Parts: sequence; structure tokens; C-alpha cells
Amino acid sequence: MKSQITAEPQTTDATANPQRSGMAWIPGGTFRMGSEDFYPEERPVHEVSVDGFWMDCYEVTNEQFARFVEATGYITLCERPLNPADFPGAPAENLVPGSMLFQKSAGPVDLRDYFNWWAWVPGTSWRHPLGPQSSVEGLAKHPVVHVAYEDAEAYAHWAGKDLPSEAEWEFAARGGLDGKKFTWGNDPSPGGKAMANSWQGEFPWQNLLEDGYEGTSPVGSFPPNGYGLCDMAGNVWEWTSDWFVPHHADEVVKPCCGPALNPRILSSAKSFDAAQAQFRIPRKVVKGGSHLCAPNYCLRYRPAARQPQMVDTSMNHIGFRCISRQAATD
Repeated sequence: MKSQITAEPQTTDATANPQRSGMAWIPGGTFRMGSEDFYPEERPVHEVSVDGFWMDCYEVTNEQFARFVEATGYITLCERPLNPADFPGAPAENLVPGSMLFQKSAGPVDLRDYFNWWAWVPGTSWRHPLGPQSSVEGLAKHPVVHVAYEDAEAYAHWAGKDLPSEAEWEFAARGGLDGKKFTWGNDPSPGGKAMANSWQGEFPWQNLLEDGYEGTSPVGSFPPNGYGLCDMAGNVWEWTSDWFVPHHADEVVKPCCGPALNPRILSSAKSFDAAQAQFRIPRKVVKGGSHLCAPNYCLRYRPAARQPQMVDTSMNHIGFRCISRQAATD
């Protein structure tokens, strides 16, 4: 089945509607959500319909987030002290403001243990994305990172927008190419060209930099998809508003006939990590993969890919973009 596209994508500028500057209209339609070919949490493939909406063409940048902070005085979650009650048994030195930071290993490591490349680094934040001594100087057009879910939600509300549902995000990422592996088709690198900012080489120690970037890249550095959206694959993972469940289709209430319309996962009850039962912290779905996704470890820079993320945890490969559910003619 092909996606039932009802309109051509279009973008706006500040002269037409200032609030929609830099956004693209995503037409409503029906598509096959998920994949049978990769990771268990993407199964089963199921039909979903979404109404049309506006979406940011780019991930929210450091420059944009700084304007929000300046206007509101907002302090991100990773800039605040942690609550000891939320982290039983955690050493006191880890309960200070900070964030999770990727650290390349010196050689091959056990890929079953993410502590081989992730570390909690005090003083790390969106202002200091690579540790307390770093800054965002020269990174104005890079996606903001080290934003927890509530930080992304606060920005969206300030901007008069929303965060996308998982179904809205995946529909938009596919760009009209229903059932394809990547946002651009099935070939991971057509003509030998890198189509997204991802990891080439053996993760987490060997990055061949075939795409030209070690970490994040300025938004729009790679070709847009069919709806004019950039970085819907790679660069940084993006928050969605849906709570994570192991199999999205299992929780969707379908009408008697036809696909589910605008499905949402509104309950956090099944989102907790059973492997870390001591942490009662719910998880949202993040989509799109990042510059750390590699074929030997995390081939998730694909529209169907999905991953759980604790709402209170920020990292240097997670960002977001916003949507508006107003009609195209509003």
C-alpha cells in the first residue's frame, strides 16, 4: 500500500505567518508504521492515519534555545540538583547538576554495557555540551542537546507549539516514502553519498568520519526528505510526546474499520524499565537516531526506529523539534 498523500508539502516564511517561520506543512495520510526487519520494539507493522500538521524543518538549535532561556529565565533539568529520593543508592557526588556525556573508547569494548562509553559528568549542560569546560561558541546552528523531556516541552509551549506524537513524527520522517528503510529510500548511501549524520566504523572507538562530522552537525547539513524536513535521520534523537510501550500497535485502539487515527500513548503505566525497577522514572519515545548510531551497534537512524528514554535524563545526542496542529489555512 502506498501512503495516501493528500497535498504537496509547503513551507512558510515570517511574512506569511511569523509563528510558522521555518516550518513545513505535513499533509495527512495513511501509512504503515513500524518495521519487521530490524528491532523487536518496531514490530508489528500496522496501518495508522494522521491528520495534517506543521513541523519544524530543523531541530531546535542552540541559538533558538538560548533565546527561550533569555526570555524566560528557564533553568534546564540538568542544571538543577538531583533529588536523592529518585536515585536510591546513588553516591552523593552524582547528585549534583550534570548530564550524560559520550566518551569514545580506546578500542573495542563489550557492547552490552553502555557504561563503556557513557559517563555522568557534573557541570555538563546545553551551555556546556562536551563537559564543564566546553561552550556553545561556534555551535549556534547545531541542535541543542542535554535537554530532558520537560525542557523540550517547556520550549514548545513558549513557542506556541507542541511536541509530536510518535505516529506524527514517523509519518513526517518518511516524507511520503511509505515502507522504505530510510527517510530517503532503501539504499543506505545512494551513490556513495552520506545522507545523514551517523557513525561510520566500529562503535564506540573507530569513527571514520565519512560523513564529515565527529559529533553533531549544523542543522540542514544533509539533504531534506520529501516534506522538506532535515535531520529526520541521525544528528540527534528527538523527543516525542508518547510514553514508551514495548509494542506500539498493542496499545492502539482501532476503530471497527480502517487504521487507527492519530494514535497516542497517554498512560505512563507500561513505560517503566523492568530491568531497573529501583528507578520509578517513566520513559518517553525518542525517534530518528543520532550521530552515534552505527550499523554494528544501533542501526536506528530510520523512520521506524524507536527507543525509550527516561524523562529526567539528558544526553549529548538527544534534542527535539516542534509541531503545530493548526490547519494549513489558519
